[in-house]
Amino acid sequence: MAEDLKIAVAGKGGVGKTTVSGVLARSMARQGSKVLAIDADPAMNLWLSLGLPKDALASVIPLSENDDLIEERTGVRPGSIGGVFSLTPKVSDLAERYGIRGPDGVMLLVLGTVKSAGGGCMCPANALLKALLRHLLLDRRDVVVLDMEAGLEHLGRGVVKGVDALLAVVEPSFRAIETASRVKNLAYDLGVKRVYAVGNKIGRDEEALFVRREVEKAGLDLLASIPLDPAVPDAEMAGLSPIDYAPYSEAVKAIEGLGKRLKEIVVS
Repeated sequence: MAEDLKIAVAGKGGVGKTTVSGVLARSMARQGSKVLAIDADPAMNLWLSLGLPKDALASVIPLSENDDLIEERTGVRPGSIGGVFSLTPKVSDLAERYGIRGPDGVMLLVLGTVKSAGGGCMCPANALLKALLRHLLLDRRDVVVLDMEAGLEHLGRGVVKGVDALLAVVEPSFRAIETASRVKNLAYDLGVKRVYAVGNKIGRDEEALFVRREVEKAGLDLLASIPLDPAVPDAEMAGLSPIDYAPYSEAVKAIEGLGKRLKEIVVS
């Protein structure tokens, strides 16, 4: 099943967005989609949620730190003084060249951190990463799941306009929902038309009501509620993805439902 669906996942640290990203990517692959999962979070832990063995990452250099590649494609080595570098480097081959094939055929691409405009000027590394993201989100004809930081400033309008849906993952806390509200405002400013909240770690009825009420106040639609599930931390302690450790657990089933709902909204 060939589909063109680009999903970005953001949220405050610790809310479980990387778990959601990894299980979402795996479940969509199991539903017949060709899936590319992009790790653009500084923590770079998406491999575990995807179910890749740690030794598969032993020789992986995040593209943002691959100085040889950056110099090859932009013409300037990071850290060098002066020099004119390409703002439109060739990137169409990088996913296949540096991607790691994982379970269910999901390909993982470890991007590393894209610096924000305020945190450091445009540089060769940023030029390469932004050109790559633009290609993957606008030109690639399959499902892309982007696990990212809470902020969107580092992407810019030319990149995020390729995002079909942005998921702001929240847990039952005011701080998580405040972060989601900021993400929503940034996304709207950059032209992302579909921004949804995804509740995670929902343990009690009171927490479910709190999340629904507060995300509504923040102007967000709640697309899914994922229960607090002991299988998720158990899977992490076992070094496995939840979808492998407990494929019929409540959290995994909820994320599978989230994937189906996204296809209904965006693809249908």
